[in-house]
Amino acid sequence: MRLSRVFSRCINSLRQFQVAKSYPNPVYERSFLSPAIPNSFLSFRRYHSTEMQPQVSTDLLKIMEQRLVAIEHRSAFLENFINQPEASPTEYSKANKELRKLRDSMDLISELRTKQKEIDGLRSLMAECLDDKDMLEMANEDLGKALEEEKRLQNLLLKSLLPRDDADERDCILEVRAGTGGEEASLFAMDVFKMYERYSQKKGWRFEVVDIAESDLKGYKEASAAISGSGVYGKLKFESGIHRVQRVPVTEKSGRIHTSAVSVAILPQADEVDVRLRNEDLRIDTYRSGGSGGQHANTTNSAVRVTHLPTGITVTIQDERSQHMNKAKALKVLCAKLYEMERSRIHTSRSKLRSEQIGSGDRSERIRTYNFPQGRVTDHRVGITYHAIDDVMQGENLDVFVDALLLQQEMDAIATFSSAQ
Repeated sequence: MRLSRVFSRCINSLRQFQVAKSYPNPVYERSFLSPAIPNSFLSFRRYHSTEMQPQVSTDLLKIMEQRLVAIEHRSAFLENFINQPEASPTEYSKANKELRKLRDSMDLISELRTKQKEIDGLRSLMAECLDDKDMLEMANEDLGKALEEEKRLQNLLLKSLLPRDDADERDCILEVRAGTGGEEASLFAMDVFKMYERYSQKKGWRFEVVDIAESDLKGYKEASAAISGSGVYGKLKFESGIHRVQRVPVTEKSGRIHTSAVSVAILPQADEVDVRLRNEDLRIDTYRSGGSGGQHANTTNSAVRVTHLPTGITVTIQDERSQHMNKAKALKVLCAKLYEMERSRIHTSRSKLRSEQIGSGDRSERIRTYNFPQGRVTDHRVGITYHAIDDVMQGENLDVFVDALLLQQEMDAIATFSSAQ
C-alpha cells in the first residue's frame, strides 16, 4: 500500500500521540481517536527534542534514498559541467548557484555514506570474531553508537528534503482587529495584541508597535506591530485567523457571558527586492491625527494614509508624531501586504491535505476559542485544549499551540514528500 494512503488513515491518531508526548502536562487535554499507530508510517516526534530521535520507517527510507542518489548524481553532473571550458558565463553562474544550494545536503550525504561504511565494517568484524567475546562486545557497542549516528543523519536529511516556505525566516507584521462584539471585541483585541507582545519578549524578539486605534473604553479597534527575530514568521504564521472569546464583558451588568471575536493577520515582511513600489502607483495623504496622542498629535498633519492604486490597498498610520516616521511605517506594512498577496497567488494550489489539517491561515477562519469562565483555550485545527488561560494570555504557554501546529505542518510536508514519489 502506498505510504500516502497509509498517511490519510493514521494522520489524526499519529498527530495526537506525538503532541501528547510533547506536553506531559496535567493541564493539557487531548482525545485519542486510535491508540494504534501503523508501523508502515513514521513515528515522528518534535524535532526540537534533544532526547528523542524520530524513527523513520523502511518505506520512507527507501523513498529518501532515491532522492539522495538523485542529489548525488545531480551534484556530480554540475561539478563536471562547471569545469568544462565551453560553458558560457550565464550557464556557469546558473550551475554554480544550483550547486551551492545542494552543498549542505551533499555534506550530510557524505557523512551518512561514511557512517554506513563504518556500520558495514563493524558488522563484518562481528561476523568474523564470534568466538572472541571481548572483541564482539566492543564491536557491538561501537555498532550501537554508529547506528544512532546514522539515524541522526537520516533525520537531518529528511528534514532538509521537505518542502520549505522561503518566508519562514523573515520578520513579520502582526495585525489585530476587533470583530463582532463591539467594545468587548476591542478590549479582547487589546488583550490578544499584548499577548503577542509578551510572547515576543519571552522569545527575545523585537516588538515594535506600528499603529494603534483605540476604542472609547481604551480597547483596540485596530493594532499592528512589526516583530523581528530569528524565524519569526515561520513561528507565528498559523496564528492568522479568527480568535473567539467567551467571557462576561466589563460592560455587562447582569453577568451574562458574551461571545466576541477578533481577527489576527501575520504577514511576512518584504525586502525591497521583493516588492518595488513606484511613485506613480502611490497616493499619499496627510491629515491630523485623532484619538490619544496629546495636543501635538491633534494639531499637526502627522497622520499618513498610503493608497496603492493598482490594488486599492490602503494603509493608515498615525502612531508617531513625525509624518516621516508614519510614512516609513505605512510603506513597510504596504510592502508586507503586497508581498503576501503575491505569495497567496503563487500558493493557491496548496495541497488539500494541508488545508484540511491546518487550515488556510485565512483571517476569516475561526481557529481558536478563549473561554474565560472555564479557564480554557481550544485550538480547533489540532483539537488541543489547554486549561490555563491566564498563562496563555501572559504569553507563557502559547508554544503549546504554536509547536503543535508546526508539528502538523511537518507531518503534511512528509505526506507531500512521500506521495510525490
